[in-house]
Amino acid sequence: MMTRRELFTTTAAAAAAGTAMGQQRERPNILFLMPDQQRYHAMGCAGNPDVKTPHIDKLASQGLMLRNTIANTPVCCPARAILLTGQYAHRNGMVANDLRLREGGVSWAKEFGAAGYRTGFVGKWHLDGGPRMPGFVPPGERRQGFEYWAANQCSHQHFDNTYFRDTPEVKRLGKFESEGWADRGVEFLEHTRNDARPFFLTIQWGPPHDPYKAPENYRRMYDAAKLEMRPNWRAAAKAPGREEIAHYYGMVTSIDDQVGRLMAKLDALGLAGNTIVLFSSDHGDMLGSHGLRLKRKPWEESIRVPGIIRWPGRIKAGPGNDAIFSHVDFAPTLLGLAGLKPNAKMQGQNLADVMTGRSAKSNDAAYLAIHGSYQGDDTPGAWRGIRTRTHVYARFQDRPWMLHDIEKDPFQLRNLVDERPAAPLMREMERQLERKMKESGDAWSNDWTGLPEDAGRLYRHKAFYTVGEYEEWSKAHPELK
Repeated sequence: MMTRRELFTTTAAAAAAGTAMGQQRERPNILFLMPDQQRYHAMGCAGNPDVKTPHIDKLASQGLMLRNTIANTPVCCPARAILLTGQYAHRNGMVANDLRLREGGVSWAKEFGAAGYRTGFVGKWHLDGGPRMPGFVPPGERRQGFEYWAANQCSHQHFDNTYFRDTPEVKRLGKFESEGWADRGVEFLEHTRNDARPFFLTIQWGPPHDPYKAPENYRRMYDAAKLEMRPNWRAAAKAPGREEIAHYYGMVTSIDDQVGRLMAKLDALGLAGNTIVLFSSDHGDMLGSHGLRLKRKPWEESIRVPGIIRWPGRIKAGPGNDAIFSHVDFAPTLLGLAGLKPNAKMQGQNLADVMTGRSAKSNDAAYLAIHGSYQGDDTPGAWRGIRTRTHVYARFQDRPWMLHDIEKDPFQLRNLVDERPAAPLMREMERQLERKMKESGDAWSNDWTGLPEDAGRLYRHKAFYTVGEYEEWSKAHPELK
């Protein structure tokens, strides 16, 4: 027979366990949707008159449009590492494309998993370094805390992509990526019927990343000759033109259809009411603006990405919010919305109260950094910058690069760097930049020289955790540079 003390202890333990289980069940589900290289301006709800995104537009009308959502380091691997860790690239180590993210660091998947969430990753991972193909990432620490897995390392074969589960057996999507990855996402959602845990699922598509080629039924939706080009677009030898942009928009619309499909699945499963949906991207695409291509640049087309968040009954639907919300803030904010304390190692700001309308206080600026040059998209060298609600300022270590008033000059056609009347403004922006660098722990010494990102040097042969590690290896293997 139990003593009164044993009975009290057992009852208290059961009550605590029941409370913990109840809190776990009440926590919101989280669905983070991320196409690759979709700029903010490629949405109807962002004012684009050409691109067809009815489902994304509907999501924006039901939730909150975050108009100043910014990529801190606008290139694939660094951006993805910042999202996952809540740390800037110089802190998490992913200062160059195609390095391997260190195991053992902080991760939003680990944080959600520790809180009782079922975690899932679907799509393009691009955090494991080494040869991109075939792209198997084995179970364990290199998955950074994700439980369910249907992914590859990195492949832009949008029409014939492959993926892996928990063994090296290659599986084929069998259809265009947009639908194929959504299939795996639907599969994950279906499993909620048999798993009472809240979930954190991210689906990370490859499109609309180049190569610019949409399925024919989507390409036919756009007349390239009638597209309204941005006022800062200009023809250039390597820059995308009308035909490429028509294909880009076609891929965006293919993503949009799958967003609609996933929202319908949440409705059908009775999950929509307690699921936070966040739609964004890792970076934008210049698409010929200023005669430039791809990313890594401080112009709006490169750094500004979609930001739409919906949580019925908790995040009030409205016309939009101008708070600065950058990649480094995503992890702490989602954790905060779930009622969890962000990991102290995360550098971003928890903007949960901004999202739910309990506070208007947010960042005064987003910190921007690229740590080296890349000839492949004409990025001239390492730079740092800040993006406020009204201005963007960027500089190289030895000189200012650009200063734009994006309220008065949204297409950034007038660089104020050398204009005498703008000197006081530039001094203030420089002070803000220096403060952001200091607060984040960044320094120009974190940059690398040479061209390690070009010609696939960082991923052709093996995985490297740092550019320095690659440089030492390349000295020992000069024939393989």
